[in-house]
Amino acid sequence: MSRRNYDAEMQDIMRGAAGKRLLLHSCCAPCSSYCLEQLSPVFRVTVFYFNPNIDSKEEYERRKAEEIRFLAETGYADFLDCDHSAELFEEAVRGYEGEREGGARCPICFELRLRRTAEEAKRGGYDYFATTLTLSPLKNAELLNRIGFSLAEELQIAYLPTDFKKRGGYLRSVELSKEHGLYRQNYCGCIYSKRERDLR
Repeated sequence: MSRRNYDAEMQDIMRGAAGKRLLLHSCCAPCSSYCLEQLSPVFRVTVFYFNPNIDSKEEYERRKAEEIRFLAETGYADFLDCDHSAELFEEAVRGYEGEREGGARCPICFELRLRRTAEEAKRGGYDYFATTLTLSPLKNAELLNRIGFSLAEELQIAYLPTDFKKRGGYLRSVELSKEHGLYRQNYCGCIYSKRERDLR
């Protein structure tokens, strides 16, 4: 069975989406940079910063400040903030603390963040919701899109399929991060991925 080309699906939707409202979950400014470069010429984008997985309040605020600064410099999107809510992540992944990064803990984290984004998109009357998470070479775009489509069906809100790493997306995000002097973290965000990185 051939894999779906989520990037091609996104481009096809975008051809008829001028002026539509998109709520884009963002994990950080570096990842959002390329995504917004692609999306903002078509959609009216609001960046939704919901990341309860981030391991400390200090790291959370640092990443959030960089996102806000990037949006102020580019004008790509509006910004919708959330509280840190670390306890939501801790409760969701209880029992999976020992999983390696990319293991059974990550889909739980993806679903937590995408569900909140979909709920907010529905409440706010957005036309679509999406996430920047598919930009990372370390994130499973197939899994993320399956979660997105499942939530779209459950909550009756359109999901924009993506695979932002296609067409050199990740490399372009590195270039944009350098151009804007963005802080690039070296772990996904949660305490468990940080420990794994430190052990390596």
